[in-house]
Amino acid sequence: MLEVPTPDGGARTVRVSSPDRVMWPGQGITKGDLAAYTISVGEALLRAIGDRPVTLQRFPTGIDGEEFYSKNPPRGVPDYASTTTCTYPSGRSHQQLVVDEIATAVWAVQMNTVTFHPWPVRTVDNDNPDELRIDLDPQPGRDYRDAVEAAIALRGLMGELGLTAWAKTSGNRGVHVFARIAPTHEFLDVRHGVIAIARELERRLPDLVTTAWWKEERGEKVFVDFNQACRDRTIASAYSPRPIDGAPVSMPLPWERLAEVSPGDFTVRTVPGILASGGDVWAGMGEQVGDVASAIALWDKDVEAGLGEMPFPPDYPKMPGEPPRVQPSRARRQPD
Repeated sequence: MLEVPTPDGGARTVRVSSPDRVMWPGQGITKGDLAAYTISVGEALLRAIGDRPVTLQRFPTGIDGEEFYSKNPPRGVPDYASTTTCTYPSGRSHQQLVVDEIATAVWAVQMNTVTFHPWPVRTVDNDNPDELRIDLDPQPGRDYRDAVEAAIALRGLMGELGLTAWAKTSGNRGVHVFARIAPTHEFLDVRHGVIAIARELERRLPDLVTTAWWKEERGEKVFVDFNQACRDRTIASAYSPRPIDGAPVSMPLPWERLAEVSPGDFTVRTVPGILASGGDVWAGMGEQVGDVASAIALWDKDVEAGLGEMPFPPDYPKMPGEPPRVQPSRARRQPD
């Protein structure tokens, strides 16, 4: 049993079964260690995922075993936890967990959650994002340093559009760049704004950055994954551990430190001390709310110039204006 602080200053008891189960075999980090980590970073974690629908990435036997994503709340949701209704690309709707207490996050760890994947919306309006998120993913031949170079250029571009950019390590090789926005536009509009930003970044850094959806066309560049802006697509939250050897954590960083560090510096073992001494770098994000309209206007300008829709994820229904959803090399082999 663990005593977990509550928002009102009290405490709540949360049972964690099998605390000795090893979640990261290479480091000997157990489920009990993961629960303790979650409590230690709880306030900062809640700033990242609180009041949002959350998908849970779960590993019942540790990161080397079975993996699945829970969109429906797992069975046995405690009565102090809340849920919210989300609508998916298929048109179906169902409940998703909302993590508004540290105790709920610890209970999710009890259900073998390693990584929290929050939606970019608040529960009051699950259709209009209040965060713009951009995933910079280095392709083979590129690495974290290349993602940092792209991220710094991206920060400048977003600033020109009236958006305050915040950076974190992905927990692997990439960089995630976020901006808080007013929830004035629905997912498709925000996705178009992200595509426009990605295209402009590619124009400025053509030898480094690509927006090519198909892997065979990306080359040795940093891919701007615009489809992470789609409905029901999520990015690992700040302070979430990742299911990778070393137990890395997706770590918010000041811009001036981004190029100085290695993603492996930030782990389940090291982050509590770093956070305790340096504080939550993203604590002020909610005070810097931008307007996505400028990015959408950039999309409109590109459309006028002849650029159109980009491919959607494979599980999406065919979307208006979408190009053929087939790899270019396969399309070239098809008969006329």
